[in-house]
Amino acid sequence: MAIKYWEFEDAPFREKVKNPKVADIARIFFENETEAYRFAVLLSMAKKGGLRLKDVPDGIPIATAKRYLDYAVQLGLLKHENSIYELTDRYSKPFRNIASYIKAWMETPSEEDLSIEFANAKQGKQDKRGGRSQKESADSGPAGIP
Repeated sequence: MAIKYWEFEDAPFREKVKNPKVADIARIFFENETEAYRFAVLLSMAKKGGLRLKDVPDGIPIATAKRYLDYAVQLGLLKHENSIYELTDRYSKPFRNIASYIKAWMETPSEEDLSIEFANAKQGKQDKRGGRSQKESADSGPAGIP
């Protein structure tokens, strides 16, 4: 996600919220201009009263539209019921709660043992999977010349 925190601080946010644009929302989730455009088109069509996959414009492949719409459902921007994608408000309250949770974590002085929290995580450097061995690299001179 490409959230530029300064755009959502108090003063800039008050200016932005006066004229909200779907392009700004799409740019949060996609850095690629084409992906952001397609996502914005689909969101704006869903805003007009729901969107069915058969109503997707010709410029967007149906499989791509389905992937973007399902992503919007995962994010909580849309709901998918009876083959119709519609706007929903499952996003604002959880996001506000996440911000409160992060702030509470920042204010607690307790130390955490992350090796217990992430017991199944691989720790340390990964093993070398290919390329030259360490010995070959050390034996050869500059630019691979022995």
